Amino acid sequence: MTLDEAVIRCGIAKDVQYAAGLACDIRSLKDGRMAAIISLCLTPYLSLYVYESYAKLKTIDPTKAVSLSATVEPIVARSRHSLKLFDDNKRGIAGQLTYFRDEILTPHRIWFRRKNFFARLFGADLGIFRYNTRIIATTHSLTFNSGVESSVLLSENGAIIRRIYEEYGRYFAELGARLGASGNTFILSLDPGKFGQQEEDVRSEKYYQEVFDGPANPDLNALLTFFQCLMNFAELVALGNSGADDYSAFKIRFLTLYQVLTSLRMLSNDQSQALSARSTKLLTRLVEATETQLLLSPTARPFRNTLMHYNLVSPIDTTRVDVTQPLFGLVPIYFPGHTPDSFVATVDRHIATVAAGLAEWADSMQTRLV
Repeated sequence: MTLDEAVIRCGIAKDVQYAAGLACDIRSLKDGRMAAIISLCLTPYLSLYVYESYAKLKTIDPTKAVSLSATVEPIVARSRHSLKLFDDNKRGIAGQLTYFRDEILTPHRIWFRRKNFFARLFGADLGIFRYNTRIIATTHSLTFNSGVESSVLLSENGAIIRRIYEEYGRYFAELGARLGASGNTFILSLDPGKFGQQEEDVRSEKYYQEVFDGPANPDLNALLTFFQCLMNFAELVALGNSGADDYSAFKIRFLTLYQVLTSLRMLSNDQSQALSARSTKLLTRLVEATETQLLLSPTARPFRNTLMHYNLVSPIDTTRVDVTQPLFGLVPIYFPGHTPDSFVATVDRHIATVAAGLAEWADSMQTRLV
């Protein structure tokens, strides 16, 4: 077995067992609504595990490549690709804004206001879910995460999600996932009393005009709200025992932070997006932060690619790679001066900083409108 194959197999094994741990701990939650929302927040990461492991196993060990149904396979791909945000070379910023508006916002608006005149006039079409008063998901963000077309998701009332999770369960089981008494994941650190605080149903047009860049950019505000949900959720994942040894939990946090920062930098550099002076100032502060420069440095991309796709990225000094070490010994290779523990701590601090920065950006617009 080559070193690259060993890294791939080890990464897949860690993610598969982490998925089993998540399932175990979600099952232990007594609040069914909380369990459902947390599960849906995790969908793109589970899709990432499935999509990328399947792609690699088809090459290195076809006998282990467990195929998905023809219905679920394209959904998994869309869900996994939702994590790219603006860093999607098929859509970019403009394409992603158009997709979010046409495929998520508009279908939801039509569906929830079609009942009668008063629903069209006053009806809510956006659900907001919070933990400790902070937004962790919306019905729009969860739809985008799921990879399921809005029309199917709304008409089937969640039945398609159950089928997807059943296939995920079989997939992970075939790769060796085993449920135990506890998965020891971040879910055990969540406080059910903090879930659902300030949960609300609102009209999306009104909400998206009152956050981030305000009335001039509602479509962009919708995507930035999605970024805010991702960052707040990533901070929840950091609540548990999730140091450098916890590969899969760190993978969720790092990839979320990396993709949000990459997307914010792309937005900052895109001259076609006319932002207000206030938005430009807050965005620039996030993009130019010292930690952002570290995490978006040229050496960060191959580190991200290994976490995303499992395989090592050439060129790399293979004598320094060790599958028995935290994060395979990659941290000092790509981030000189950092140990795995110090790098994980830096990432988690910056997750909190970016989450707070996005909250300030969103809320500052509301303050101006009061």
